[in-house]
Amino acid sequence: QVQLVESGGGLVQAGGSLKLSCTVSGTIFGNRRMGWYRQAPGKQRELVAALTTGGTTDYYLDSVKGRFTISRDNAKNQVYLQMNSLKPEDTAVYYCNRHPVPWLGWGGGTLVTVSS
Repeated sequence: QVQLVESGGGLVQAGGSLKLSCTVSGTIFGNRRMGWYRQAPGKQRELVAALTTGGTTDYYLDSVKGRFTISRDNAKNQVYLQMNSLKPEDTAVYYCNRHPVPWLGWGGGTLVTVSS
């Protein structure tokens, strides 16, 4: 029974920054591959960023590349998404989950709203 709880969202002006946090419980976190997803109104959920293994560069959606950074703290069972230079197009509900194979149960997400 995996539980995912996202936090850190809010209202921010374009150009601002936010740091999202995801706490994973109910399973051994270890070095499980994790990612951040987002879903805007009327849009399909998409992968935003994902941690990789080995020497491979972490994955980022083209539209967020250079602005977002994904990281983790295994001791705290947490995954983070640092978001800089936010744009109105980034407005969405953000979710964390395992990647590339997500757990079936998704958390409630955290809403990020970027005003112009």
